[in-house]
Amino acid sequence: MNNKKIRSAYLGLAVGVGLIGLGVAYEKLWCDPRELLQEPADPQALHRLSRDGVTVEFDAQPMAGGELREGSFANIRFKVTDQNSGQPLSGMAPGAWIDPAQSAPVEASREQSCKARVALFLKSSIGARPLLDLNSYFLLVLNKDASLTVIDPTVSVGGVTSTLARIDLPGRPMDWIATSDDKQVFVSIPERGKVAVIDTETFTHVASLDAGEQPLRVALQPDQHRLWVGNNSEDPAKGGVTVIDVPSRSTLKSFATGSGHHEIAFSADSRYAFVSNRDGGTLSIIDIPEMRLAKTLEVGPHPLAVAYSALSQAVYVSDGEEGSVRVYDARSHQLRHTVKSEQGLGPMRFSSDGRYGIVLNTLENQALVIDASTDQLIHRIPVAAEPYQLTFTKGYAYVRGLASSKVSMINLSSLGEGRQPIIQSFEAGPAAPRQAGDLPLAQGLSVSRDDNSVFVVNPVDNTTYFYAEGMNAPMSGYNNRGHQARAALVIDRSLRELAPGVYGSTVKMPAAGTFDVAFLLNQPQIIHCFSTQVAAAPDASKRKGAHAEFIGLDQPLPQQSAFTARVRIVGDDGRPRRGLNDVTLRYFLAPSSMPHNLQLEEVGEGVYQASLMLPEPGAWYLHVQSPSLGRKFAEENYTSLRVLPAAAASTASQTDVRTVR
Repeated sequence: MNNKKIRSAYLGLAVGVGLIGLGVAYEKLWCDPRELLQEPADPQALHRLSRDGVTVEFDAQPMAGGELREGSFANIRFKVTDQNSGQPLSGMAPGAWIDPAQSAPVEASREQSCKARVALFLKSSIGARPLLDLNSYFLLVLNKDASLTVIDPTVSVGGVTSTLARIDLPGRPMDWIATSDDKQVFVSIPERGKVAVIDTETFTHVASLDAGEQPLRVALQPDQHRLWVGNNSEDPAKGGVTVIDVPSRSTLKSFATGSGHHEIAFSADSRYAFVSNRDGGTLSIIDIPEMRLAKTLEVGPHPLAVAYSALSQAVYVSDGEEGSVRVYDARSHQLRHTVKSEQGLGPMRFSSDGRYGIVLNTLENQALVIDASTDQLIHRIPVAAEPYQLTFTKGYAYVRGLASSKVSMINLSSLGEGRQPIIQSFEAGPAAPRQAGDLPLAQGLSVSRDDNSVFVVNPVDNTTYFYAEGMNAPMSGYNNRGHQARAALVIDRSLRELAPGVYGSTVKMPAAGTFDVAFLLNQPQIIHCFSTQVAAAPDASKRKGAHAEFIGLDQPLPQQSAFTARVRIVGDDGRPRRGLNDVTLRYFLAPSSMPHNLQLEEVGEGVYQASLMLPEPGAWYLHVQSPSLGRKFAEENYTSLRVLPAAAASTASQTDVRTVR
């Protein structure tokens, strides 16, 4: 994960302490154009702050050009430079929030209000959330069933982590990968021959792409233009890879590379794709610009993994049966070296700098370290029993064992010829992953956005553990109620350093009005509220003043019975609202378990419906949402429904109208 991402796992604590020292000695930081009676000499001063040797410039530009409008996407940018030299300041890790502007009678009150609101946002309280949090991240959990769960690790209700949504999939997931900007996630569904596309802006399943027969492994080439899908077909003529164009979501080509499972790696410039064919004992090299199979190499009887090092510009292929790692030049495709070891070699990955490659030996319970600068085996390190998963932060390699609840950590700074590696471990749950059975390809290890901590899924106790480097044990655990967790993925919504000293993000402006853009910097300590205007959409008047009427939900329903949820949406003028294509139903079991999101389809006269089933008895809450009708509509239109145990339930009436606003 990019080590320049915001390191805000500790942001709340650090800034909370810093806020105590800010007090009334703060200089005047509030800048709000509403209070100005005349145009300033420098209009840019409205979006610039210079203080304590640092200059911060704020800019919000609509992606489509013109003015900022509600419902449109905008590029938010903060340029941080040295006040004297103008040189960009890199690695500053700022924080930012967008919230409706609050008026204050005097400037000092505005200053205090800005600081107070930022302090409140840092507490991550469920009742004090900004309209847009540019420091947030979410945890996406891959379930055993045909679904994903979305968790907000920063918000808790009564000590229970907030589960935001469940995303239904067309089949059981096997592997997944997110784009580099975390805007989309691609999930392979082998039983359907599809790859599901998840939009992380709305956390919804937006498309299902044809991906060949038995799609398992998914990989994105470095330039993010194409998605590569490994096809584990039993038919050798159909075994290989399918290439999908990411922007258009269309299939470009399929390559029959050979039989067996396929692992995929790429050269750093996205020129070549390297595809291993386990049963065929070969490595297929595909010329990406020309979309042709350039060469097929014999690489041993049973190749299990393929990895690329940008440092050595070489491809490494591990063979489990032969117990070797072959090294091929990524440009000439010639064999450069062979590292001899023992049978049992499997997964292999490189550290982010490409220096150290670690290959796991499942039979020997070892991690073998190869120095890419010399292509020599330099360490044999004992790790958790039956190691099968591996990931890297900036400072450590994490190894997960299939037959152990422990996660082993290898200190990367301690590696080197003639040196003694530093190893430590921690418990990630009460039992070994093997006991859960039926595990996917997707990793149960996920690096957090600060690049010095990880999330570890234990599929046995259905909990995702958070471990921060330097601790003796995980700091917290997130239970996946109602589902069986198998893997986790961090979706980062925070500001990123797009260029030296330029921090930004792309956001969707949710409403019209005047907004405060709160900006926070830790060193030096700066809190400042910029201001920006968002215009109403041209059709805004048509979207206001509507409410939902729930039809046929006045009687209890029996458990496990399918029924049709029907909602009539009516404008304040009494006319049905037709033609809405973004109406969804969010429903969950009280107080906050088993959340689902469901698209509603229009059936005429402003009535929208969808079929669903409530599996557990209890009180269920149903919320109708429609982005085109605004935030207020989603907050005000909901109802509750009682579900009785199957033996005690009676048939519910489907005739009356119920409205809860």
